[in-house]
Amino acid sequence: MSGLEGPSSDEEVPDWLAGLGLPGLVDLHTHFLPERVLRKVWDYFDLAGTHYGIEWPIRYRFDEPTRLDVLSGLGVRVFAPLVYPHKPGMAEWLNRWALEFGRTTAGAVPTATMYPEPGAAEYVAAALEGGARCFKVHVQVGGFDPRDPLLRRSWQLLAESGVPVVVHCGHGPLRGEFTGMDVFAEVLERHPGLVAVLAHAGMPEYGRALELARDHPGVYLDTTMVGVVFSERFAPLPSDWADRLVPVAERVVLGSDFPNIPYPYAEQLAAVAGWAAAEERLGIPFLRAVLHDTPARLLGCG
Repeated sequence: MSGLEGPSSDEEVPDWLAGLGLPGLVDLHTHFLPERVLRKVWDYFDLAGTHYGIEWPIRYRFDEPTRLDVLSGLGVRVFAPLVYPHKPGMAEWLNRWALEFGRTTAGAVPTATMYPEPGAAEYVAAALEGGARCFKVHVQVGGFDPRDPLLRRSWQLLAESGVPVVVHCGHGPLRGEFTGMDVFAEVLERHPGLVAVLAHAGMPEYGRALELARDHPGVYLDTTMVGVVFSERFAPLPSDWADRLVPVAERVVLGSDFPNIPYPYAEQLAAVAGWAAAEERLGIPFLRAVLHDTPARLLGCG
């Protein structure tokens, strides 16, 4: 199997990675949460037909030890277990949980999150001091304005730290009051040093996300749910996607949304391999960068 063919099943992934000469995968966008929170997230996805108009069966709906074993079996050596609040009063205790999970779980890195509320800057500073190596900000689920003055100091702290922030600010899968690349562009203008990873490559505003990456050297795109059959039905990539990736090839990182995906993990890897194969200026070096080198650098693990 050529590296550019991509794996056709999860079982093929380890041999495929070995053929690429990679020690494993570094996944910048996974989700591990306190059990009762995760169950509520899964309950929401169980009603996806009502919420999104499309069914969304959770592929890896297992207990936590099994999910960790699945990641390890796939060859995921480092991952960012992202957490996010949907209301005030959640972020600080989620941070305590995520920092401890990242410190005590093989392969995981400590992560944190934030919400526009009094005290946000204090708990963001505490999380950075506690070793957080990645943050998640979910504008769509949180339903908040990322330009909120209550977050201004927190964005500044993150920009000064250089710790990457995975930001779900796109309209997919549902448009929110404050979603959209142009809204987040104002945050980037105010905090030009921010290292921001646009979750889902800005889905569905792929072109605008690429513009932000072009204009801001600290902006990256993650591959989460991008280019797979499931999301191509409602947020298809532009036909010249691979060509348009060339100028930002070193700022694309692997993300999967594991375990909350309705298809095999291998499909995401095959999609990325397809982009590499479609453009000779990408190829195997691009694959190695996306799957390992670039996210490893962002997370400070290689």
